[in-house]
Amino acid sequence: MWPVIIDFGNVSIFGKDIHLAIYSYGFMLVVAFYSCYFLLSKDLKRLGYENKLASDITFFAAIGGIVGSKIYYLLENLARVIEDPFGMIFSGSGLVFLGGLMGGTLGVTYVVRKNHLNWLTFSDIVAPLLILGYAIGRLGCFLVGDDYGLPTNMPWGMSFENGLPPTTYSVIERLYPWVDLTGFSQGVLKVHPTQIMETCIGFIIFLFLWKKRTSISVVGSLFFTYLILAGVERFFIEFIRLNSKYIFIFSGAQVISVLMIIIGTYFLMNPPNGNVQETES
Repeated sequence: MWPVIIDFGNVSIFGKDIHLAIYSYGFMLVVAFYSCYFLLSKDLKRLGYENKLASDITFFAAIGGIVGSKIYYLLENLARVIEDPFGMIFSGSGLVFLGGLMGGTLGVTYVVRKNHLNWLTFSDIVAPLLILGYAIGRLGCFLVGDDYGLPTNMPWGMSFENGLPPTTYSVIERLYPWVDLTGFSQGVLKVHPTQIMETCIGFIIFLFLWKKRTSISVVGSLFFTYLILAGVERFFIEFIRLNSKYIFIFSGAQVISVLMIIIGTYFLMNPPNGNVQETES
């Protein structure tokens, strides 16, 4: 765990002491932002669009994604928000995939509508970048010790003693009372490093979608494929996550993931308006 990359300490600016540091979570968000912008810019240039469109899409997708993920994170952790509202709202954590997807989609939709462009065409263009940004962002969660999985005794288990929150028996027992701690001892526990797992799976999905982006035969098909793959990934990873279960053995994220899979599958089998485009090479 590496929450702070560089700590410059207190610096006096105009007579006021300010603590300057480069935090890993924020740094990884910047890496995700510029990585997606770089690839989007190249792809839009290949397709004959103006470069400014890339910066607009990336900016509004990033803003919408961050705001959406934070709101979803707070709603998913209301008990902790009530206990420490300021700390939860302004903490360096909370990259929630589903909230980020919703917020980012709204951001991209705003730019697409503003420029009178085809939404399905651009959903295909940004589909690989959605999962890439998510995969990079998950590295930020790993570095600050947030969004990890259930306690485990498996060889790959990792502990986050100074995580957000720490992976101690008492903390997990207090914040996640639905988690079965039978067989675990007091003290620091090892947990499933689901952040790294999602990063690895996310990069694989990205590479698959990125390769397919030049051979789209039906407009929107790449985006709907993304919905299916991202939904499947999150559905199964939730079984080893700490999130509470709302419907039988399923969490809220799993319910939404199933909806993503259903929507993606339906529209792959029934293309909207039968839109077909020529295959690019």
